[in-house]
Amino acid sequence: METFTPSIFRAVGRYAASFRAMRDEIRTERMLNTLPESIRKDIGWPDNYPERRARRAG
Repeated sequence: METFTPSIFRAVGRYAASFRAMRDEIRTERMLNTLPESIRKDIGWPDNYPERRARRAG
């Protein structure tokens, strides 16, 4: 049973890390969407990330 417990902690840690990364990505997108349109156009937002937007929509 001792070898089972660390694997649970690793699984929970991976889940927490993926959840944190998704939350950070959403927060970044929201911040970028608040920028003026001219700045978003200069940095190529959102045109550079169509695959991310498609992945999240699907």
